[in-house]
Amino acid sequence: MRTYIFASRNTKEILRDVITLFFGLAFPIVLLLLLYAIGSSVPKEANMNMFDIEVLTPGITVFGLCFIALFSAQLIAKDKTTSFMMRLFTSPIKSHEFILGYTLPLIPMSLVQTFICYIVALLLGLKFTPNIFLAAVVNIPITLVFVALGLLCGTVLSEKAVGGVCGALLTNFSAWFSNIWFDTALVGGWFEEVANALPFAHAVNAARYALNGEFESIMPDLLWVIGYAVVLLATSIAIFTVKMKKDK
Repeated sequence: MRTYIFASRNTKEILRDVITLFFGLAFPIVLLLLLYAIGSSVPKEANMNMFDIEVLTPGITVFGLCFIALFSAQLIAKDKTTSFMMRLFTSPIKSHEFILGYTLPLIPMSLVQTFICYIVALLLGLKFTPNIFLAAVVNIPITLVFVALGLLCGTVLSEKAVGGVCGALLTNFSAWFSNIWFDTALVGGWFEEVANALPFAHAVNAARYALNGEFESIMPDLLWVIGYAVVLLATSIAIFTVKMKKDK
């Protein structure tokens, strides 16, 4: 019940920030439309299948979720600058309940963002299949990764700093190492190794497999993302616990 009440409060805070909310939901759509327009102008003999709507859409849904990290970071960073956080520290609420309270409101938001992208993709020619719903569910673990990264940054950094780290740095990191714009195997070397070590490319691969109905190929990539989500959430709880004890 404590987690539910805290999550409800955080949901209201997210909905109150209309500009950031609109930007987070609209930017992936704009990006999808732009890349689709570029792909439509590429000659077919160029064989640029990365611009195919079936390949492009799952990648954009994953990339769009990086804004979830910014939401979670800003939310916890703002609370740190007010007396609200100090009052919470005197309450019986525990660290994992704090983290769950910040996390739960962002999962529905991520699903809304994902489905909006797929609705736009359907208007652009994507064939409707039930696999779209599976692809949306497959995106939940990478959502948790972004939420945990945001909570970590929001806990240890100031409100101004989280904008640079979660806004610029994380966005570029998830873009370059995600297999969305180009196949990292074409670059090879250390670049491919780093991409394979991070969760972003695995999340994109799993979403594409889900949409295309290649069910047997989903779990190897998805398990990698789930592992990152578990470790990062556990780390965020541990660091938040230390923060609570220190501030108390």
